[in-house]
Amino acid sequence: KGGTLSEVVVRAYEQHTNIIDAPVAISIVRSEQLSRFNNTSILPAINNMPGLRMEERSSDKFRFGIRGSSYNAPFGVRNIKTYYNGIPFTDAGGTTYLNQLGYYNIQSLEVIKEPGASLYGAGTGGVMLINSITPEIWHTGGSIAYTTGSFNQQNIMGEVRIGDSSFQNTVRYQHLSSDGYRQQSALRRDGISWDAVLNNGGHGSLSAHFLYSDLYYQTPGALTLAQYEQNPQQARPTANNIPGAIDNKAAIYQRSFLSGFTYQYTYNPHWQSTATAFATYTRLINPTIRNYSRVAQPNLGARKTLKYENSIGASTLQWLLGGEVQQGYSSENTYQNIAGNPGNMQQQNEVSNNILFGFTQLSWQLRRWSFTGGLSVNRYETRLQQLFPTQRPEIKRIYPVQVSPRLAVLYKVNTNNAIYASVAKGYTPPATEQLVPTGSAANLALVPTEGWNYEVGTRGYILDGRLYYDFAVFYMQLSNTIAQRRDAAGGDYYVNAGSTDQAGAEALLRYRFIQDESLFINRFNMQASYTYNRFRYQNFIQLNQDYSGKALPGVPPHTAALGIDIATHIGLYLNLNGYYNDRIPLNDANSTYANAYTIADARLGYKWKYKRWVADVFAGGNNLLNETYSLGNDINAAGARYYNAAPGINYYAGLAVHFN
Repeated sequence: KGGTLSEVVVRAYEQHTNIIDAPVAISIVRSEQLSRFNNTSILPAINNMPGLRMEERSSDKFRFGIRGSSYNAPFGVRNIKTYYNGIPFTDAGGTTYLNQLGYYNIQSLEVIKEPGASLYGAGTGGVMLINSITPEIWHTGGSIAYTTGSFNQQNIMGEVRIGDSSFQNTVRYQHLSSDGYRQQSALRRDGISWDAVLNNGGHGSLSAHFLYSDLYYQTPGALTLAQYEQNPQQARPTANNIPGAIDNKAAIYQRSFLSGFTYQYTYNPHWQSTATAFATYTRLINPTIRNYSRVAQPNLGARKTLKYENSIGASTLQWLLGGEVQQGYSSENTYQNIAGNPGNMQQQNEVSNNILFGFTQLSWQLRRWSFTGGLSVNRYETRLQQLFPTQRPEIKRIYPVQVSPRLAVLYKVNTNNAIYASVAKGYTPPATEQLVPTGSAANLALVPTEGWNYEVGTRGYILDGRLYYDFAVFYMQLSNTIAQRRDAAGGDYYVNAGSTDQAGAEALLRYRFIQDESLFINRFNMQASYTYNRFRYQNFIQLNQDYSGKALPGVPPHTAALGIDIATHIGLYLNLNGYYNDRIPLNDANSTYANAYTIADARLGYKWKYKRWVADVFAGGNNLLNETYSLGNDINAAGARYYNAAPGINYYAGLAVHFN
């Protein structure tokens, strides 16, 4: 027998609707998809979704991209606006420290794949909405989990949920450590979080979220092709009097703290308001191959929305009005790196960023039709002062006010199937690390990237609800795209790369073969996804080189994934996954490519349930084909040091116990 796939509700654009009724390209990753792999990283679950790509250049050194948006991000997450439980998680400088979050901090996430600037502010790369709890299904109890694996990996989680329906508290501790696959790639992360929701029994509710993370990971550096083929596990060696990664003890020491409060009040059945205030602080120490830096980044801000909703005859009207403000500071001191210790100071800068935007959105649903129109007005200001080696007057730059509109229309063919189209404008000012790369000269000549995205898609359920499909095609044209460069010592700098054309197609299928508790195999599901990218420079001349018409480096033209899940009524289950990544151009000239690769993963487990107890014992393997591949290349790297080798075949085993 088959079974109807479960309904998916999305929060994108504050519409809180069934995914069939959402006129937007969106990917949903829930806890059951995350738990198909090793309980240490969301990376493989992300890469199973069309249009999304997550890379790991070394242990916990993530790079995340939506439709190629990681192109101008040498590390971390940029050009993607991220929210954590409704709290702005992207700082005012444009950087999202995604590695601040442990695996268990992410219970579900929604990724808007088009520019979401009309409601979420500056950004051409999309929006990520992360939830660490689900208040609707919260219950008292506790959980413990332990996973061990190759490279001395140790992963520990403990969680306590106390309170009642009026006051919910979730306290969670996580520890992850590993010796790493490569030399100089060890990792240690400790994190503690507290999520609380207070319902006063009337019209209002208050939620509070606190998160602290202490992270250390080593950075082995990229290799040339010869080094990569000779020994992919080695760290970058000493060359041309430039010390290697081991010599200079290249690593990241990062401590981060987040606190945020959200108050939601319902005035009556038609009016509701939400107000959020938050503060974050990041302290980052980074000995690199070329220098040693200390960065302190406090950040604070607020977001406010007012929502009106009413049914008028056969139609439903929803109106949103709101705004968001952020103020961020970055104090950056750069020194000589003497075997992993600071030497003489080389540079000292202070950077201040201010973001202010207001937005409004109107949605109207009439029978089978749904129309959405929204826009934001954005103001972005940067102040830079150099204090060393010479103190200079503060430079103030206010970018032109940007208006980012969005229009979308959806038509429901029937209850379970719909088609939609949208057009949206995005706008991304240069991030702090692009304006002032650590140890490199400031480049305030960089101008914001902006562009329009055009999209048509269809999604729905067919075959008695057993098959879910989601297809989309898009075209995005960007101007002043920001491109990354690397100097001979491995330092980053950035240039505006003219205009780019980004066209693509995405497909997702989920099919439920069996869902019948009376059978031995009581659940049998399959998921398949495919992404096609045709990203090209439209007009880009750098010095004497004309790259017009060349493919954007770092973006694979084809990716595909296939997942199979089988479960039995006695508790045994099996998750199988395959992932294909096409070859990737590594430089603007498209003269060098990283090879295509195919990854196979498997997880076998047993779930035991007794009254309020659930135990899960599992074991699995990653990269079972033992492919040699680079998961996170250094684009346009000097000296052709492009490659960051990913682990070969590796294994894990674990136990999780839950009490509800």
